[in-house]
Amino acid sequence: MIASETPVLAVLCGDTRPPDMRAIEAEAVVRYTDAAGLADALSGADAFFVYDFLSTAVPGAWHAADRLRWLHIASAGVDPVLFPGLQESDVVLTNSRGVFDGAIAEYVLGVVLAFAKDFARSWDLQKQRRWKHRESERISGRRVLVVGTGPIGRSIARMLRAAGMSVAGVGRRAREGDPDFGDVYASSELSRHLPGADYVVAVAPLTEQTKGMFDAEAFAAMKPGSRFVNVGRGELVVTSDLIGALRDGSLAGAALDVFDTEPLPAESPLWTMENVLISPHMSGDFVGWRNTLVEVFADNFRRWRAGEPLRNVVDKQLGYVPSETLRQG
Repeated sequence: MIASETPVLAVLCGDTRPPDMRAIEAEAVVRYTDAAGLADALSGADAFFVYDFLSTAVPGAWHAADRLRWLHIASAGVDPVLFPGLQESDVVLTNSRGVFDGAIAEYVLGVVLAFAKDFARSWDLQKQRRWKHRESERISGRRVLVVGTGPIGRSIARMLRAAGMSVAGVGRRAREGDPDFGDVYASSELSRHLPGADYVVAVAPLTEQTKGMFDAEAFAAMKPGSRFVNVGRGELVVTSDLIGALRDGSLAGAALDVFDTEPLPAESPLWTMENVLISPHMSGDFVGWRNTLVEVFADNFRRWRAGEPLRNVVDKQLGYVPSETLRQG
């Protein structure tokens, strides 16, 4: 980008605009739009901020992106914008890695403790004013398999290790001596390592290779009495197979923050299962997260205007930021 030019920035935001965009508005012609007006906003735009990161509108409006050079999405996952038109173009794709890592790790530790200490049952008994003594589980020494070894997975591993749990990871390539996971197993060998875990945490990026990876076969391979946590993408899971595993007792419980259909339909049996904890895609949404997302974009916008290397550049074929890029950054 030539600093003397005034760039045109399209921002997909729906009814809620990103906060505190004044510094960017002083440097660019900013076109805020919802899905219906996206094609018009993209025409002649140099850069594109997908603030509404759950929107599926980008592929349908892509034909209008006649001079786009950079797209930034306000999430760690890029699957909503990872379609052939973008993959085959010269448009640089960046994401918002690093914003949600700690918050999601805290969420995972929270649901692990909620299961082990039977908090849901305690709350139910409290509302009934019933005094019913029970014994609870220890989490120290329990084994966790974190499927997805990116920054969020690493943050989860560090937090669970600090709580005394034994953690291993599953990633693209096997390796030993990882500073956060210890052992990392290849995703192609996932089924071999599921039986040893008391908790399985799904945080892998959504790609053609990971879609539906947690199916009936995977749940059948898991240890009896184990629990499943999904803070990655709903489409990582075959929902009907998960429901079946919960019903037949193959799984002792599941904590689910993401679903293949959102909002979760009212008729879903997951709502009424006593061994399921449901949250509405909020595991990373701490107070002030929207401002932080804009800060990340603003930093990259400054870099883009100055012709400096952008942070969090996604490999559009892999679907995430390669670890080599992260080390360089």
